Amino acid sequence: MDIRELISICKNTENKIFIQTHNFPDADAIASAYALGEIFSHFDISSLFCCAGKIDRLSATKLADLLGIELYQEEELDSVMNEKDYIVCVDSQKHAGNIVDFIGDEVACIDHHPTFVEIDYKWSQVEIVGACSTLLAEHFKALDLVPSEKCATALLYGIKMDTMNFTRGVTQRDIAAFSFLFDLVNKDELSKLENTKLVSKDLFAYTSSIENIHLYGDVGFSKIPFSCPDGLIASLSDFILSLEEVNIAIVYCMRDNGIKFSVRSLNSSVNAGKLINLALKDVGSGGGHFSMAGGFIPTSSFGALSPYMDNSIENLFISAIREMI
Repeated sequence: MDIRELISICKNTENKIFIQTHNFPDADAIASAYALGEIFSHFDISSLFCCAGKIDRLSATKLADLLGIELYQEEELDSVMNEKDYIVCVDSQKHAGNIVDFIGDEVACIDHHPTFVEIDYKWSQVEIVGACSTLLAEHFKALDLVPSEKCATALLYGIKMDTMNFTRGVTQRDIAAFSFLFDLVNKDELSKLENTKLVSKDLFAYTSSIENIHLYGDVGFSKIPFSCPDGLIASLSDFILSLEEVNIAIVYCMRDNGIKFSVRSLNSSVNAGKLINLALKDVGSGGGHFSMAGGFIPTSSFGALSPYMDNSIENLFISAIREMI
């Protein structure tokens, strides 16, 4: 995809340009948004960053601090965004289940997740690679631009985090992007980002995930009975998947407004994104990659679940897995 077309679209408008990440952005989303903003700045295009949900992963918080990036929250947008302003979705797509539909006009997206709801953008790039940061690194290279040291560090970190250090969903393009960025990064800052990923309060969630695990063959379910950040839920699903007996991990967290899910799959017959989309199709929404996905059931759909909610949830996924296999 030629990003010059997107640059032209954003250059030839008097409307404000917003770069929107998925809700509760992770390191890959933050790095990708920052990189797109830096590319835009080379062409005298001003942009603002926005998302719904605060940054809740320690890795992402540290990266945002390093970059000095300011993301407008949903409640702050009423005063700065109108329906004519342009939105470029990064590391997500409109109606993907993990992004709020803001008042502005979603004119473009750059994403590395499969599409579950088709949208007619002015410009889009949806290509399945290990990290959205890889796509942004490729755009710098195609434009013959050198990312700043902070940007290069962020992009490389985003690639490493989303591919779990090149062990999950990695492609040759991710490796090539790593090579392009490697000599441009600040190694000391990268080391600081990588050395701390947990805080002590996260241990309560890990304890709960162990206490509440249920195994059905190679499928591991774990319920967290209290509210957790999205990033922590994702980490917990990786943790459950690390068990020798588990090839499919489904972790869910109870919240005031519904139930948040994170799914991981090592089973070659079970696409995690399709699994959660199929399992939740009548009660919520979900989607993602072949190996990792997320979803949500709102409280308004609780009536469709039996009084034994945990059993209902497990049955939805087991039925979907049987249908896929």
